[in-house]
Amino acid sequence: MNVRKFTASTSREAWRMVREALGPDAVILSNRTVDGGVEILALAGEDMASLAEPVVERPAISAQTLSVLAPKKTERKTATAEAPALSFNAQSAVIAPQIAVNPPVVAPVAVPDVNRDELNNLMSEIRSMRGMLEVQLAELAWSGDQQKREPAKSSVLREMLAAGFSASLARYMIERMPAGATHQGGMDWIKSVLTRNLATIGNENEILEKGGVYALVGPTGVGKTTTTAKLAARCVMRHGPGKLALITTDGYRIGGYEQLRIYGKILGVMVHSVRDEADLRIALDELKGKHTVLIDTVGVSQRDKMVAEQIAMLSAAGSQVKRLLCLNATSTGETLNEVARSYMGDGLAGCILTKLDEAATIGSALDVTIRQKLNLYYVANGQRVPEDLHVANQQYLIDRAFKLKRETAPFQFNDAEIPLVMANTARAMKDKSLREVILG
Repeated sequence: MNVRKFTASTSREAWRMVREALGPDAVILSNRTVDGGVEILALAGEDMASLAEPVVERPAISAQTLSVLAPKKTERKTATAEAPALSFNAQSAVIAPQIAVNPPVVAPVAVPDVNRDELNNLMSEIRSMRGMLEVQLAELAWSGDQQKREPAKSSVLREMLAAGFSASLARYMIERMPAGATHQGGMDWIKSVLTRNLATIGNENEILEKGGVYALVGPTGVGKTTTTAKLAARCVMRHGPGKLALITTDGYRIGGYEQLRIYGKILGVMVHSVRDEADLRIALDELKGKHTVLIDTVGVSQRDKMVAEQIAMLSAAGSQVKRLLCLNATSTGETLNEVARSYMGDGLAGCILTKLDEAATIGSALDVTIRQKLNLYYVANGQRVPEDLHVANQQYLIDRAFKLKRETAPFQFNDAEIPLVMANTARAMKDKSLREVILG
């Protein structure tokens, strides 16, 4: 048994590697995403024979063996004519118990001296592979039958995958799509459900009128500083420069403070630089008379322990700091989901989608926003301040997601590839975030 591992940046590339190495009869054992890529475990078709358990033949009990075990017949002297009949019955009564008490002696089968732990591990692996094979076969059968039985659902499924939505969310919704719906009717239903589940602030009075302290957080390079400047410009246009204050915690990047300071100079707003929680407390205490305070934070990878430290610093600053997570629309769904989970916690008011103008598809960003129940405040689609910042509109974003798929035609899945894409969604269907999607 020779299980091979194939890793590539995309599923299509990984499948191509499997076909080249193991041939078209290869059996896919698992298909999962790892570190932004795809990992496939596969087994050659001829190696499947090694999974069969050896059959051990046991010696049969022959009639000759029974005759040997039966007691020898002895002569008895009797005084009556009925003695022979009584003797025969007695012998018959004795033979059956004799066979039951003395079973045939079978030579023990030689068992190789194998470490018990190794044997248990081997059996566990075999059971695991069997489970994966069952899942794979069930999923392939589901997808293949789906395309034949309900072609409208299959066409809508392809639309969702091409738009960038995850296979698990697509399958969850397709399975609950009204029966007998046409392609257009199914698309209308899908769009209405997605629109209903995409939470937005509706209008920007949530920030501009209510005011408060907002900190923009997220990984490096998502556009936090530029987005902070855009929000600052909107606040100045509404209330004037005297009602706004800017704070930066970015003391790591060369020019990070200078960039925000230039924006502040243009707007006529002072920019304060802080290093730690104590500095932030002092700054917020001094600025408590301001209507709005915007904090530009240092970019931190979602896998860095500094994320927790940053959240703790903002939470313990003394004022009610609301965090807005900047999500890069050009990132993959897996990356965005990981970012959202890392930056979750008390005080996360919502998110801002950035770089929409650079994204080929935005379905993955909307997918994560819906799954994580994030309140979408703004979308940013350029570098202009403040023009390229817009209040999120649910219907527009969902329509845009399905229109953008036209630009990704070379990377769309064909009918033969759909079963492989859907083959790894069984476990994902148990995700709590999917069960909370409102369908009705």
